[in-house]
Amino acid sequence: MYLEIDFNSDEAFYVQLCNQIIIGIATSKLQEGDALPSVRQLADEIGINMHTVNKAYALLRQEGYIRLDRRTGAVIAVDADKIKAMEEMKRELLMTLAKGSCRNITREEVHQLIDEIYEEYGE
Repeated sequence: MYLEIDFNSDEAFYVQLCNQIIIGIATSKLQEGDALPSVRQLADEIGINMHTVNKAYALLRQEGYIRLDRRTGAVIAVDADKIKAMEEMKRELLMTLAKGSCRNITREEVHQLIDEIYEEYGE
């Protein structure tokens, strides 16, 4: 998988990296058991500090997207805890939907947008 950092973005590099890996999982470009590059290798490849990659990997591990192993490195290991994931998604959607409502985005428009996004994920 090709990962790229937008050095002009206001978004932190580790957040960009996390988001790209999560999208890679959602779009099946990365699958359960796939190995990610080592921290040093990925940092050199995309031109960022090793500590930034390490922070991204730690966050992805904490959120249940990867498993870190001293022998095999970072491996895609999606957490199957659906209830926890649903609760987290609800918290994140609450503010997003409130902002949309303030801008007169209708329920139908939100559903259409969600359908478009899920089509990209192959569902």
